[in-house]
Amino acid sequence: MSTTRPSAADDRGPGTGGSAGAPEAESREAEFTRRLRLTGESGIVPRARDFTRQALHDWGWLPAATDDRRAAAEDVLLVVSELVTNACLHAGGPEELLLRRSPKSLRLEVVDGGGGEPAPRTPHRAGRPGGHGMFIVQRLCLDWGVIRSGDQPGKTVWAELAAPS
Repeated sequence: MSTTRPSAADDRGPGTGGSAGAPEAESREAEFTRRLRLTGESGIVPRARDFTRQALHDWGWLPAATDDRRAAAEDVLLVVSELVTNACLHAGGPEELLLRRSPKSLRLEVVDGGGGEPAPRTPHRAGRPGGHGMFIVQRLCLDWGVIRSGDQPGKTVWAELAAPS
């Protein structure tokens, strides 16, 4: 398992492709974006968490100097686990994890080939086993949603969390 930083070419997200002759722009984009391909992997959830933990370390969220920073990092790791697990259980497995940071937030994206629509179970019953993933995502995140892959099967489930102060 590798938690090293991917190359700049692998870091670019959709619509963020750098132009030829602009290595500074690509380098700057790579600073704020991390991409992990998950297709055909085993141990996907721990791998996604380790990858995210390394990104948080690289970005100065970890090791956490304050309780707020520690809580923010733990929330990110929990949401990554829930989104990747949801893709494993209900969408045939995740294909990719994308992390995008800005000064005020962190956006997580999990791409999968499934056609379903994730949603928190309603009514939510805390004592019931299982089915809490999207409820947790809804509670911890500033916002979350689904982007469809046009006329092809698949989607991107995204969530945004506040950056620690």
